[in-house]
Amino acid sequence: MAVSNDVLAFMAKMSSSGGIIVQDQPKIDLELYVQNYAGRTRFDRLLLIGKSSVPLCVDALKGAVHEAKSGRDVSQYLAAWECLRLAAPNEPESQKDDAWIERIEAENKAETTRLESELKGYKNNLIKESIRMGHEDLGKHFENIGKLKEACDAYAKMRQDVSTSKHIADCAMHLALVSLYRKDYSMLLNNVGKMISARSGGEQDGKLQVYTRIASGIGLLEHCRYDEAAKAFLRIDFNIASSEYNHIASPNDIALYGGLLALATIDRKELQKEVLENPKFRTFLEHEPHIRKAISQFVNGRYSSCLAILEASRPDCLLDIYLQKHVPKIFSKIRSKCIVQYFIPFSCVTLESLDAAFAQPGSSLETELIGMIRQGALQARIDAKNKLLVAVRPDTRVAMQKEALRLAERYEREAKEKLRRMSLISAGLDAIGAKPPGTGAASASHFDEAWYDDDNGMVSSQGEVEISG
Repeated sequence: MAVSNDVLAFMAKMSSSGGIIVQDQPKIDLELYVQNYAGRTRFDRLLLIGKSSVPLCVDALKGAVHEAKSGRDVSQYLAAWECLRLAAPNEPESQKDDAWIERIEAENKAETTRLESELKGYKNNLIKESIRMGHEDLGKHFENIGKLKEACDAYAKMRQDVSTSKHIADCAMHLALVSLYRKDYSMLLNNVGKMISARSGGEQDGKLQVYTRIASGIGLLEHCRYDEAAKAFLRIDFNIASSEYNHIASPNDIALYGGLLALATIDRKELQKEVLENPKFRTFLEHEPHIRKAISQFVNGRYSSCLAILEASRPDCLLDIYLQKHVPKIFSKIRSKCIVQYFIPFSCVTLESLDAAFAQPGSSLETELIGMIRQGALQARIDAKNKLLVAVRPDTRVAMQKEALRLAERYEREAKEKLRRMSLISAGLDAIGAKPPGTGAASASHFDEAWYDDDNGMVSSQGEVEISG
């Protein structure tokens, strides 16, 4: 399908503003994809696809316009309409609906006034529970109309009137969700920590635990703490996550995030145990069979097949709202890991065989290998003359000798400390359990005449027993 000049011009503008553009046709079906989500994340994902995917640009932006008009957030509609106006000016949806904007703004203003008036009445009556619920209703209203900062302020005021651990958890949950929408991931992790400390047990606790793991996984991912994020996603319970939290992430997303991050940070044995044999996470992988296959190929030592599967899924990954900017780094870590694992059994490998396994046709892997060696990811050196990658192995004899010297020094140090202790006790200089001056074998005159030999690690006094090192 030919792409219009308007779409190309719009994509050029997005690219110049720092956006990531995906030229290839993704494998996702847009209609089926958005059905996995609810709430603001559905709009956010449609808008991102519209700004990033050349083949899906117009359809995604039109979907974003319809999604915005089904809610009450005028700012969402204006953002989607502005993009569609540039990408497809001839589409019916690209015509600005001023009547809808005026009606929604008037309704939003009236609802805000009503809720603020109710909250003022609750404060006059000094009923804490009513005040808490009034702040919660006002926060939800601000969240629905797109005033996220005001929503955050309203939810924060709930803390003054909480009375149970459930109320604390609800307050932190609202704040965490708004922080996620605002892309304030530090505040997200902070509120997730408060939710964890407020758990009280029971069925509700299980749902809260899943929420905290999804939210913390996304927050840690955005902070590039990939190993911690992987552990959070791998511990999510499918039975709860699949139905409760589609306003944050779908089961497909959890499989994608957890699988890729585990592949980038976990070794082969742990991948087998924590991913492929994990009954909780294995159910998620059924939604993304290509991720499961890539992990299986890596565990079985078929590294080129693993990388080929991942490269085929790259366009889809680049259209994910949380994964997009991390795809190059995560894929690079997985690729480096595959090269290192491939090289481990060999003392040397020809660059030609490495190019055949990992390089693109007609290109060389030598520059990439040099970078890995400089970064310390690959313990090897390149023989440029013979075109070999030679392993740099530690000398086992030298290592054994160093370990023997270390143990001998440790033994000598401990022996000196024991002799010093014995000498102190014999001279009556032991602080613990020492006898008063003038009693026993050690007296004040002995203290004056005592001396300490640092070389031999001993204390001696005239006429007393001397222990030599």
